[in-house]
Formats: sequence, C-alpha cells, structure tokens
Amino acid sequence: MRIFLAGATGVIGSRLLPLMLAEGHVVAAMTRTPEKIDPLRAAGVTPILCDLFDQKALTAAVKDFRPDVIVHQVTNLPDEIGKLAEFLASNSRVRSEGTRNLLAAAQAVNASGFIAQSIAWGDGPVIEAHENAVSAAGGTVLRYGQFYGPGTYYENDPPSPPRIHIDDAARRTVPFLAGPRGIFTITDGDAVS
Repeated sequence: MRIFLAGATGVIGSRLLPLMLAEGHVVAAMTRTPEKIDPLRAAGVTPILCDLFDQKALTAAVKDFRPDVIVHQVTNLPDEIGKLAEFLASNSRVRSEGTRNLLAAAQAVNASGFIAQSIAWGDGPVIEAHENAVSAAGGTVLRYGQFYGPGTYYENDPPSPPRIHIDDAARRTVPFLAGPRGIFTITDGDAVS
C-alpha cells in the first residue's frame, strides 16, 4: 500500500514509519523541516518537504506520490509541556485548516483511506469540527489517550487516564491502515472501541 504520512517526524509519526515499512508499505514522509529530509531518506521513505498550510504545494505533493491512504499525525506542540498554552491556537489551526487541506488533497487523488489523530480527553468546537470533517469524508479518527514514554511529556511517570504508551499507540494504529472506518479510542487497558 502507498501511504502519505503527514507529521512523519513527530513523536508518533517517527514510530509509525518503521512499522509501516516493516509491513511492506511504500511511504512518503512529510515534514516542514529541511534538516529532517536526509534522515527520512536514509530511513527508506520518500521524504516530502511541505507546509501543511500551503494547500497548492500539499496537493501537488500528494498528487505526485499518489497514495492509497493519507495518515494525518500533524500537531504543533512545544517540546516543553509548560509552554503548551502558547501553542493552543497554532495546534487548533492544524486541526482545522490543516485537516481541510489534507482532506482536499486526499479527494484530489481519490485516496481510498484517510486516518487522523485526535484526543480521548475532552472536546471542544475545534476537535468536534476536525472529527466531523474526517468522518464526513469517510475517514477514520483515532482518539489517543495522553502519550507517555520516551520523547513525550511524560517520559518517566504516566499521566492520569486516559493515556497510552507512545509505542503501543503506534503499534495499535497500524491495523487501521486497511480499515475499519469510524471513530475509535486508543488508550491503555481498553479494547479499541
């Protein structure tokens, strides 16, 4: 299967890449950071340097790769949890404008699948609109618990539930590449629902 992974160098995207490759998928890995292109190429994927908010360039990149499935794992979050409040508006933009742009690109190539991350703790108008847009397009929404483990805000001590170890979250994401479609919650101790 051909997979276009947006957010390929993030905390979950970087864990999904080797799992996708191990399953034999051909992957285009999108990043907005030029310094990450060579490491992506070395990992065995097609690196894509693109800004999620440049709809024209994004659609062109997706059309050039012609994926079967687009996986939206983009966030705009700080490295330090203490700065989270400063990034809420930009992360909301990822879930609104960014999601619209990726859905438009998926439609432009008639991709058979679209998977987008969401959150399992709380909601709000931006999250609701994000999930509704993905669902309306026939896509899959994965509501992850708070990530913990290496490279997350909670490297040593798990947060309050709902939560999920980052490696487990990546492993449990892979089966959704081929379906089913709908809204699913991925947290510790719970079956996917």
